[in-house]
Amino acid sequence: MKKEKREKKKKYRDNFDDETTFANMNVEGFRWYDPHRKNRKKEKTDISKKEYWAMVRGAFRAMWPMFVCLIAGGILMWLLAYLWLT
Repeated sequence: MKKEKREKKKKYRDNFDDETTFANMNVEGFRWYDPHRKNRKKEKTDISKKEYWAMVRGAFRAMWPMFVCLIAGGILMWLLAYLWLT
C-alpha cells in the first residue's frame, strides 16, 4: 500500500510542470532584458528533507515575534473593550 502511494506521488512529481511560461517577459527595452536567456540552463538544487525542515523552522522563528505581538495586541484590545464596556 505504501509503495503504491510513493509511486503515485513520484509519478505526479515527474509529470508536474513548473517551468510553464504563459507570456515571455524577456522583451527588448525592459531593464531585465537578456538576449542570451534562452541559452541558459536552470540550475536545480537538491535539498534534503533535513535541510528543508531546517528552513521551515527558521521561517517560523523569524515570524514568531510578529505573531506574538499580534496576539498580545488582540488580547490588549479585548481587555480594554471589556473594561470600557462593563
